[in-house]
Amino acid sequence: MSRRSKDKIMFRPMVLSDIPDIVKVENASFPTPWPQKAFYNELAFNQFARYTVVTCADEIIGYCGFWLILDEAHITNIAVHPDYQGCGIGEMTLIYVMEMARMSGAKRMTLEVRVSNLVAQKLYEKLGFENTGVRKAYYTDNKEDAIIMWVTLYEEQQSNSCVRY
Repeated sequence: MSRRSKDKIMFRPMVLSDIPDIVKVENASFPTPWPQKAFYNELAFNQFARYTVVTCADEIIGYCGFWLILDEAHITNIAVHPDYQGCGIGEMTLIYVMEMARMSGAKRMTLEVRVSNLVAQKLYEKLGFENTGVRKAYYTDNKEDAIIMWVTLYEEQQSNSCVRY
C-alpha cells in the first residue's frame, strides 16, 4: 500500500460486498471491532444508516458511518487503516461525511470518542466539534469513558465538491 497517494483517495457509498474489506480495516483499527454481522445489519436493515467507503487505487482503506435521524447526524464509527493513518485521510473523510450529512438535512452532528484518544479529539476539535459531556464506562472492553462531542453544520459551510449523494 502506498501511504502517500492522497491524490487517489475516493469516497463512495458502502455496499454489502464491501463488508469483508471493511471488517479488515475495523479489526486493524480497534481493540473491540464491530463484527461483520453488525455492518450487514446497518446496511441491510437500518433506514437511518449512511456509510461511506474510502478507497485508494480501488483498495478500501477506511470508512465512516452515521445515522441521520431528523435533523441530527450521529457518527457511529470512523476508521482509516493504520497503514494510512497520519496522512490527513481521516480529516478528509470526516469533512466529506459532515458535508454529506449537511446536504441530507442534518443541522448538527454528534459522536463519542474515548477519553484516551487524544489524536481523534484534536481532529474533531479542529473541525469544530465541542466537548459537551461524558458517557461513563461507555466502552465495553475496558469500561473507558467516552467524551460526547457536537458540532453545528452551518448552511454556509464550505462546500465539498466531491459529494455525490
